[in-house]
Amino acid sequence: MRQIRRIIEGFDWAKFKPPICAYAECDGKTILKVLDGQHTAIAAASNPHVRMIPVMIVEADDTVAQAKAFIGQNIDRVGVTTLQLHQAALAAADEDAQTLELVCSRANVKVLKTTNAYTGTGTRQTIAIKQVEALINRRGPIVAREIPEVLANAERGPLTAPQIKAVELLMTDPEYCDKITPEDVTDSIVDLLFTAEDEAKLFAATHKVQFWRALAITWFRKCKKPRQPVVRAA
Repeated sequence: MRQIRRIIEGFDWAKFKPPICAYAECDGKTILKVLDGQHTAIAAASNPHVRMIPVMIVEADDTVAQAKAFIGQNIDRVGVTTLQLHQAALAAADEDAQTLELVCSRANVKVLKTTNAYTGTGTRQTIAIKQVEALINRRGPIVAREIPEVLANAERGPLTAPQIKAVELLMTDPEYCDKITPEDVTDSIVDLLFTAEDEAKLFAATHKVQFWRALAITWFRKCKKPRQPVVRAA
């Protein structure tokens, strides 16, 4: 229902894709059964400003043929990735996409265009678009920049979603953030290198916690703790 409501409220012919239909019999009448694009069809039918829409009609005489047509439409095609959507949003001058790019750029992290575009060790590179986007929504662009910067300064790569969530916990949770600095976390990441992931996996399995949380605890244990709580500017 939320998706249909969004389509109705933002209906735009430039974004419209014709539903795929097939002729069928119902109560002695010939009708068009929608095989793919049901949300679009319902939204258009619910929009008082849309009287008719174009549709594509395929030959599928019975339920089996119609089911096969539905499967073909939803499997035999190339899916659009999150990275592709982000690049398209940038091309469309979307403010959220531009903010995400700016946050990563200021953290000296490069957002890659494809999943296999890593160069070298992947240092200061990421494809974790969803995690960075969620981070910005939760913390704002300033804090969102500081968190991937901690990882980037450790020259670790590529930056993954669990790593970003782990640093976010350390930098924002009162249980941890008042006892360490971003530099402490960076040093801990450098010191542990790849052994941190192995230790975190074992800790997660033993204590039944999420991997990213176990990773945060692993890094925190390695941090050099100051005797007095860290005083942060308001």
